[in-house]
Amino acid sequence: MNFFSLFKRKILYKLKKKINIDQDNINNDSLDKLFHYYGSDKANIFKITQNQGHGFSEFYSKQLDHLRKKDIKILEIGSYSGASASAFIKYFANSKVYCFDINISNFIYYSKNIKVFGLDINDRKNVEKVLSQISVQSNSNFFDIIIDDGSHYLSDILISFNFLFRYIKKGGIYIIEDFKHPNYYGYNKNIDHILVDQMLTNLKEKKLFNSNIVSKNDQIYFHENIEDITIYKGNLELSDICFIKKK
Repeated sequence: MNFFSLFKRKILYKLKKKINIDQDNINNDSLDKLFHYYGSDKANIFKITQNQGHGFSEFYSKQLDHLRKKDIKILEIGSYSGASASAFIKYFANSKVYCFDINISNFIYYSKNIKVFGLDINDRKNVEKVLSQISVQSNSNFFDIIIDDGSHYLSDILISFNFLFRYIKKGGIYIIEDFKHPNYYGYNKNIDHILVDQMLTNLKEKKLFNSNIVSKNDQIYFHENIEDITIYKGNLELSDICFIKKK
């Protein structure tokens, strides 16, 4: 993504009128209802089409409910309209959500607890710059939760995980949604590389694998710093999600 395209999208984002969700007086007892209300396909029913959604809400609740009363930082890669980010700040009442997306012109929600950045995740220098800004503002280099719901291209999933897992707090969780899209769709398997599900199996079993993205030293780091990997199947054939907990 070139500079001018990103710049144009940032201008469109700034000009677009947003829905201020800080004024929403909505029951936050159910994450699934919040996903549905704001229009996230993580819900059991996708509001926009009224068709079945991924149904990831029960897995998020199961894995993350222990954080509901804590002050937490969430990094979301691939936020689109901001629907799931909006649901998260309502469900996790003391949270701040930082959204990285290559096209923030789609973002329609506003909250003082949501910060939006127009970034190409492959532009490591710029990503590091923004992460440094966030760490200064929040007095911490680390996130409690990182969610990759980005392009679902194999290269992007691997690059993001290899780089950003180090920004997870001890005991925090790195989440990859739709991580088997490269298994299902040829265009998502954009590089000749071990697939994500195969990588997760090797990491869980502490086995080394061939990779020009995740080096041997990186893999050893993951072996030493991953406590658990949990995989769930959602409502749809292509609905796969994994939760990677850091020691």
